[in-house]
Amino acid sequence: MPAPGTLSEPGCRWVQGTQPHATQLYQHVPETRWPIVYSPRYNITFMGLEKLHPFDAGKWGKVISFLKGDTDFPSPVVTRVSFQRKAGSRAMQGDTTVGPWDEPGQPLPVSSPSPLGNQSITGCFEQCPAPLPALSLSFFCRMKPGLSEEKLLSDAMLVEAREASEEDLLVVHTRRYLNELKWSFAVATITEIPPVIFLPNFLVQRKVLRPLRTQTGGTIMFLFDRVEGIARATIIDLDAHQGNGHERDFMGDKRVYIMDVYNRHIYPGDLFAKQAIRRKVELEWGTEDDEYLSKVERNVERALREHLPDVVVYNAGTDVLEGDRLGGLSISPGGILKRDELVFRVVRAHQIPILMVTSGGYQKRTARIIADSILNLHDLGLIGPDSPSVSAQSSDLPPLPPAGP
Repeated sequence: MPAPGTLSEPGCRWVQGTQPHATQLYQHVPETRWPIVYSPRYNITFMGLEKLHPFDAGKWGKVISFLKGDTDFPSPVVTRVSFQRKAGSRAMQGDTTVGPWDEPGQPLPVSSPSPLGNQSITGCFEQCPAPLPALSLSFFCRMKPGLSEEKLLSDAMLVEAREASEEDLLVVHTRRYLNELKWSFAVATITEIPPVIFLPNFLVQRKVLRPLRTQTGGTIMFLFDRVEGIARATIIDLDAHQGNGHERDFMGDKRVYIMDVYNRHIYPGDLFAKQAIRRKVELEWGTEDDEYLSKVERNVERALREHLPDVVVYNAGTDVLEGDRLGGLSISPGGILKRDELVFRVVRAHQIPILMVTSGGYQKRTARIIADSILNLHDLGLIGPDSPSVSAQSSDLPPLPPAGP
C-alpha cells in the first residue's frame, strides 16, 4: 500500500472551475460533536491479509479505542514533565514527554509508574526516587490518568465519515483508473499485497476498497467549491515521504501553497512533483528531534507569512518515528507530540482553521502516539468543540535552538 500522500496512478487529475456535483459527503454537524471524523469502516481486516503489509491498516480504530477508554493497552502515566535546575549561577529550564513507549533503560526525570500509580498528581518535588539530571533542585511534574481512564470521547461525539461515491472519486481520478480497480490484480499491485490477486473482486471491493473509499470520504473536502469563504489553502506535509500525490494534483494551482518536509533519500523521489512545492525541506537519514522541530517550526511560520490561507491541511505522518524502516528518520514519540503541538499553536495563532490527517506510520505503536498527541492537544486547549485561539508564544515547550534551513 503506497504511503499516504503519494501517487500510484498516472491518470490523476484536478479540474479547476468545474461545477460541484451532487454528493452525500457533506452533512450538518451539531455543535455537540467533536471535530474528529471517523468510521469503523476505516479499518481493513480480512483473513489476516492486512498483516502482509507494514502499514497498520487498523490503527484508526485503535486510536479511537484509546480515546474512548475501551482498550486494555498500557496507559501513560506522565505526559509531560516541566523542570528547572540550577548549575552554579546559571538557571536552566525545559521539559520532556514520557510514556510507555520510552525505550527500556532510558533515564527519565521522574519516578517509574509503579511507585506513583495512575493517579492525577500535581506537585513540586525536592527529590524524586528516579535518576535525575545533575544538580537538580526542583521538578514540577504534571501527571494525569492513563488514556484507559481518560474516556475523552464517546461514539455520540464523533462525526461519522461517509463512503465516497464514484462521482466523488472522479473529481481527482480518471474513469479508466476506477475501472481498473474492478480487477483484483490491479488492486493487489497498488496495495502491494500479492495474495489479493486470488480474491474475487466483490470481496476486494467490500474488504479493501470500501474502507479506502470511506477514508477518502472522511478526509477529502472539495473546499473551493463547497465551503463558503475558502479560496486559499496551505498543505503542511510532515509525512516522511514526499507528498507527490497532492503535489501533482495541485501543480500550477496558485490557490494551494504546499510545504513539504521529507526524507530526501526515500520513495518516491518524484522530481516533476517537486515543482509544485513552494517550501521544500529535505531531511537526511536519521534526522533527530532538535533539528527536525526547529526546521518545522521555522518553516511553518515562513509558509504562513508567504501565503496566508483560509485553511491549513496538516498531514501529520508518524512514519518519522525512530525505528520506522520506511521513513528513515529518528524522531522520538515525544518529538511527534511536540511537532503536532507547535503546528497547531502557530496555525491557531493566525486564526486559521486546521484539518489534521494521520497519514503514514509503519509501526504498531503509532496508534498509541497519535492518541497521546490528540489528548495533549485537547489538554492544551488546542482542539475541542470550542477551543479558543491561542498565542504561538504561550507554549510551555522550551525555546528551540537556532539551526540552518
